[in-house]
Amino acid sequence: MTFTTTWDKLLSKKRFETDDKKYNTDESVRGEFQRDYDRIVFSSAFRRLQNKTQVMPMPESDFVHTRLTHSLEASVVGRSLGRIVGKSILERHPGLTQEKNIQEADFGDVVAAACLAHDIGNPPFGHSGEDAISAYFRSDEAQPFLKNLTDSQRADLFNFEGNAAGFRILTYTYPAHCNLPGGLSLTYTTLATFTKYPKESLPLLKGTTNTSEKKYGFFQTERNWFNTIANELGLLKKGEQGQVFYHRHPLAFLVEAADDICYRIIDFEDGLKLGLVPKEQGLNLLRQILNDAPGRVSSLTFYDWKEEIGYLRARIIGKLINETTEVFLRHEQQILQGTYDRPLINELESKPILDEIKNLSINLIYRNRPVLEIEAAGFEVLGGLLDACMKAVFRPESKHHRKLADLIPPQYLNLPETVSDYERIVHITDYVASLTDQAAINLYRRIKGIELPRMY
Repeated sequence: MTFTTTWDKLLSKKRFETDDKKYNTDESVRGEFQRDYDRIVFSSAFRRLQNKTQVMPMPESDFVHTRLTHSLEASVVGRSLGRIVGKSILERHPGLTQEKNIQEADFGDVVAAACLAHDIGNPPFGHSGEDAISAYFRSDEAQPFLKNLTDSQRADLFNFEGNAAGFRILTYTYPAHCNLPGGLSLTYTTLATFTKYPKESLPLLKGTTNTSEKKYGFFQTERNWFNTIANELGLLKKGEQGQVFYHRHPLAFLVEAADDICYRIIDFEDGLKLGLVPKEQGLNLLRQILNDAPGRVSSLTFYDWKEEIGYLRARIIGKLINETTEVFLRHEQQILQGTYDRPLINELESKPILDEIKNLSINLIYRNRPVLEIEAAGFEVLGGLLDACMKAVFRPESKHHRKLADLIPPQYLNLPETVSDYERIVHITDYVASLTDQAAINLYRRIKGIELPRMY
């Protein structure tokens, strides 16, 4: 029997505060999904993305993207993807407007909000930071603190995932901050759309060809919460009995596509402007996406090749948006049935060129020597900070460790005595992962005595 999820369940304006009438009304000019977007913008976790690595760690040039600018640009692309798809979905399913009061703009707002938050859980130093946190918890130094953890809890730490950290940021309220649970209290639809990997850390599915199974999307602390969201929205179940493991929310494919488009094209643009990618080679690849020959006659004359890159980038993104929405709509029924599970950009006509751009970016930008040196230093910084904080929590009898504990913000330490070791570790990991690149380096230098703070 083929099971199919339906748009009327997938598009829900329900959020955590289900008993509060003010969140169950359509009288707001903004709309519920626009409210989600605004809440993310005003969150401190989103603001910290301005000093987290996107392409180059701690860039000295103003035009190089940070996680903040990348997230804003991805949200713009995501809004366009969502609105174009939404227009066709509403034409195919008119009851959504008549019975659920869903508008074309709602699709765009959901995808834009999820895109805006898609990197909100990333630790310092980007994906290298995830590896550094995982490496610490796999190290001998960390094992004494993990002896009371379950296999699933260990898997969360051994394979630390920024996506899961992001879901936690959006849904968790620290008891020391407020007695209102639910984090930012976003709608269930936005939270499910944000979750590109709707599974827990176990089982590990190495070698899977399904894009939604390559990572995981929530820690054990948020396992039940995601299960509630999935059941409310009617996400299709995967895995064995007792596992929290689902097919994606269909709009999550658009979030993935927006991210793919932005980092493939805009990271490459940064590499060109920094001189890491040869100018003519890079320009020719961008022109190929548009089928532009090197000598293409244009009514526009560029006196600055960097301005031409901006022009090409704008045209390319528009082209990729239109092609991506065609792929999504072509596979709508398969996506709803859970039989389609691969990146949408894999079916674009320009996929071979995009792959060439990706490989060039890896070799010339992401593996550039200064980048590798800073990422290697990040392993020392994050490992050192985690070890110091773990000792401060689990070995408070030492005066040195008590001094370290005083440096940790209280919301990460002031927990009920009944809290498990795993939850205490997750709180400490929250703290270290929340730091910006420079804040992590500065704190590490000071607790190691490499640099003393200025008193005045």
